Parts: sequence; structure tokens; C-alpha cells
Amino acid sequence: MPLQFDGISIIKKSNIIYGGYCINHSIKFKNGATKNLGVILPTEEPLIFETKVAERIEIISGRCWVQIGENSDVIIYYAGQSFYVPKKSQFKIISEEIIDYICHIEGH
Repeated sequence: MPLQFDGISIIKKSNIIYGGYCINHSIKFKNGATKNLGVILPTEEPLIFETKVAERIEIISGRCWVQIGENSDVIIYYAGQSFYVPKKSQFKIISEEIIDYICHIEGH
């Protein structure tokens, strides 16, 4: 896994949601691809994210529990792993530690 992205534009204004438990920055590539690079802080309640387009969430550091869509299964993801969320769906995520992640936005 590369340690950096080259040739990108960064949106300076951060996206802060869930009272600061999730903070990210949008990055744009020359080919039109968009990704969000962010951090999720530890929380006792799951954070629920809704998707308009498909997303692949890559965990850079930390460990988290994820439930995707209507599926009742909760799966643990670790650094170096990723999970896919279909468009027009949602996922719930919870962690006891800081999570660094990249959200790869499909179709952009």
C-alpha cells in the first residue's frame, strides 16, 4: 500500500460530522477520482453513514466494527483491510480506538 498520494488537489475546508467524531478532507485526482481521507474518533455509539454512490472504505490504522446495509452481521476490520458499501445504502461503524481511513468514492 503506498504511503502517499501524488498529483492531487485538496479541499482545504474539512468535513466535520457527528460532533467531531468524524473529520475528513476531500482529495481530487487529475483523472477525476475523488477520495475522502479522514479520522474517526472512539465512540460508544455507532456512527451511521448513508451512501449516494458506492464506496470502498480502506482502514489505514485501527480496528473497527462495521455493519453494512440491512445485513445483521457485524464484521471487524483491521488496518490494511477494506469494505465495500453499495450505492444508496448505509453502514454503521464503531471503534474503541482512533481509525484512519480512506473513502474511495466509486464512479468519481
